Amino acid sequence: MAVKFRDYYEVLGVERDASQDEIRKSFRKLARKYHPDVAEDKETAEDKFKELNEAYEVLSDPQKRETYDALGPGWEHGSDFAPPPGGDQGPGFNTAFNGAGGGVQYEYHFGGSTGFSDFFESLFGARTAGDPFGAFRGFHREQKRSDFPSRGSDIETDLLVTLEEVMSGAERQLRLRKQMPNGEVKEMKIKVHVPKGIGEGQLIRCAGLGEEGINGGDPGDLFLRVRLERHPIFEVKGADLHMELELAPWEAALGSSVPVKTLHGAVNLKIPQGTQPGTQLRVRGKGLPEHADRFGDLYINVRVRVPETLSDKERGLWEELAQVSAFRPRD
Repeated sequence: MAVKFRDYYEVLGVERDASQDEIRKSFRKLARKYHPDVAEDKETAEDKFKELNEAYEVLSDPQKRETYDALGPGWEHGSDFAPPPGGDQGPGFNTAFNGAGGGVQYEYHFGGSTGFSDFFESLFGARTAGDPFGAFRGFHREQKRSDFPSRGSDIETDLLVTLEEVMSGAERQLRLRKQMPNGEVKEMKIKVHVPKGIGEGQLIRCAGLGEEGINGGDPGDLFLRVRLERHPIFEVKGADLHMELELAPWEAALGSSVPVKTLHGAVNLKIPQGTQPGTQLRVRGKGLPEHADRFGDLYINVRVRVPETLSDKERGLWEELAQVSAFRPRD
């Protein structure tokens, strides 16, 4: 099945040789603009934000980026992408077996709210559990003939989860399309419970939804590996959250009370007098869930931002301050 090729570099507005720091900065700038909490057009922004997350998921991961870059320079944004049915597809690609020796094949396709596009699924979608790379549009597995019952293999795919879902848990609905060896296609809807406090890389098990068993053997399981949606404000480190807060010079020098948005709601953060750039402030219990009734902390890294332009009156006040102040930063 052909899907539309996605130019992840174009999505993030960076060159193909961009550094990881350039990719990160571009993502954060665009994510702030299109995050559904702040964007004016919520529906359009949500789709754009997911697209940005997908592009960043690939380009910020050296292995995924290598796999993506292996497609070569011949692909153009908007063209149809239909991966070849076999052969060596470059680093990170799994090839389909041709059933030689009496083997059989299963093919998996996912839809619904995995959080990733068909193009992403075609490159990094369902795979054998533990394999860090995905196959083309699902995973194809050869099973040898046997006279004994044999359990079906487990499969694994990614599930993009928002920080808001981590905060309170969620119910998601996925569509699973499984093509059997005889050509029969089984389609089903799956309700998936995303537990409160689930973390990056953890697995959600869907029992019995993996490959069919042989000779009456039990089916394998489907595992959904959690990928936390990148947030324009918060960086996740375990159950703790980290963010940057920009202050005006006078707020840092005089001290102030600044409203700060958290995943728990807005709080008023006290800025001590004389706060220096690079200072890290800690707000207890405003991170992600650790246990049923305990949360991580929010760490706030202070940056002092200086005005880029000044009115005549402002310039005069700064010049007056420079004359009367005894502060000498280089002494």
